[in-house]
Amino acid sequence: MRKLAAAAALLLTTTFSSVAAEVAPDVLARTVTEEVLAIVRADKDLQSGQPQKVAQLVESKVLPHFNFERMTQLAMGRNWRQATPDQQKALIEEFKTLLVRTYTSAFTQFRNETVEYRPVRMAPTDTDVVVKSVVKRPAGQPVAIDYGMEKGAGAWKVYDVRVEGISLVENYRNTFNSEVQRGGVDGLIRTLRNKNRTLAAQPAQRS
Repeated sequence: MRKLAAAAALLLTTTFSSVAAEVAPDVLARTVTEEVLAIVRADKDLQSGQPQKVAQLVESKVLPHFNFERMTQLAMGRNWRQATPDQQKALIEEFKTLLVRTYTSAFTQFRNETVEYRPVRMAPTDTDVVVKSVVKRPAGQPVAIDYGMEKGAGAWKVYDVRVEGISLVENYRNTFNSEVQRGGVDGLIRTLRNKNRTLAAQPAQRS
């Protein structure tokens, strides 16, 4: 479920034009999804999960369009206030790395799926919206995926993904809370860092 959420989230992101902030978030999501799906379907390296090429794509076109600071704050919940500024910085970096490394492989799983977006009803002054979509697969039931998006500094960014009503950041909140209770904020940072090292070593082991 998490991988499907991440795959859909990754499909939402690519290089935004200078007028992206002026486009409704649902229109932007649909346009970008169609473009990225076309790229994946036409690139055999991406389909096979070629690590360097996928990493380059994610680094250049995904990272700028997610609000990892807010995602980390939401995942930490009340524990965020316990962290020092240096700890908060480390948490954001490690959580960002974890999300990217865990879900980059899901990016290549899209083949014949189609994604439909529902129009968003919003006022011109709204800066926080939910973009609702449905992923339709050749085999299996459609999957509802909702994106929490906010506009800040002139651009819309994703800060949460819900798959069939289940929040990505809320799922991590339970894990993070348990880790903080066991080893404090530094213990959580160590756990995330160790997990990232393990994930980073896996492609080399497979090759």
